[in-house]
Amino acid sequence: MASYELNVPLTDQDVEQLQVGDTVYLTGAVFTSRDMGHLEVKKTLQAGGQLPVDFAGSVVFHAGPVLRKNGEGWDMVVVGPTTSFRMEPYAEMVGQLGVKAIIGKGGMREGSVKAYQKYKQVYLQAAPGCAVKLASAVKSVGGGYWLEKGMPEALWILNVEKFGPFAVTMDSHGRSVYQDIKDEALKIMQTF
Repeated sequence: MASYELNVPLTDQDVEQLQVGDTVYLTGAVFTSRDMGHLEVKKTLQAGGQLPVDFAGSVVFHAGPVLRKNGEGWDMVVVGPTTSFRMEPYAEMVGQLGVKAIIGKGGMREGSVKAYQKYKQVYLQAAPGCAVKLASAVKSVGGGYWLEKGMPEALWILNVEKFGPFAVTMDSHGRSVYQDIKDEALKIMQTF
């Protein structure tokens, strides 16, 4: 297991070196998105519209941040992970957009494992309960989109420095800690 400090946007080479069990810190722009944000991306693409950000090489954090208005801008208060499983239906779309890493909690299913191999992506597990610590690495908020969906559901641009630590729990080589745990549990259940 190794520890990496990576700059966003990420490259295929950045992602391919990561293995399940590694630790990652990120510096650069990280986008937040969850259920409504993913749906809005899908609707925009289906309508032939222009997305507000370029997702190539990006990191998407499944999070519902709390921000405070500061004049014309925003200050981060807290930002913690939300359950990624809900975004599973968008795995192929996210890969096609060029997203290289997803941050969240709880992992994703087999469909995402296949997409991560196909599109050279990783899943980074954020420790639940560390929203204040994670917020301290947000140096500025570059803006928000789709604010009419509500603060947690909007797409936010977080400019971060040494953001983490995150554990690689799904890698671009087809390994998934979550699948390993499920397989082990099934073996145990078969002994009863």
